[in-house]
Amino acid sequence: MSYAAPLRTTRTASVAASGAPTSATPTVRLRITARGRAVLAAVVALPIILVLGFFAMFSGGSAVATGSNAGAEFDYLTVKAGQSLWVIAETLAPEADPRDVIAEIMSLNQLSESAVQPGQRIAVPADLAK
Repeated sequence: MSYAAPLRTTRTASVAASGAPTSATPTVRLRITARGRAVLAAVVALPIILVLGFFAMFSGGSAVATGSNAGAEFDYLTVKAGQSLWVIAETLAPEADPRDVIAEIMSLNQLSESAVQPGQRIAVPADLAK
């Protein structure tokens, strides 16, 4: 069995006239492109956006009620088949103008239209539900 010794190579640096060694590889300056700047900005901004979103979602803030119904007490009523807000308003407050009662019910329930469906639970002012 024959054994071959590994070949050894030596590197020699070229020497300039001044006596200082010179490098055979040229130096390259890195420049960032417009796409690279955009990627770098996204990489830096992403953690900041995620932290701000996390704090916004879990900050424990509460919704602030605005309007005339903020402190109003109310009861719930389930809409029966064939009932409309007009019928409910006339039943709850026969002496009041049904349009005013409907407006109050719509405001309390944050309804954008006066249509209601059978089985729908709506909040009505407690003083009218008695």
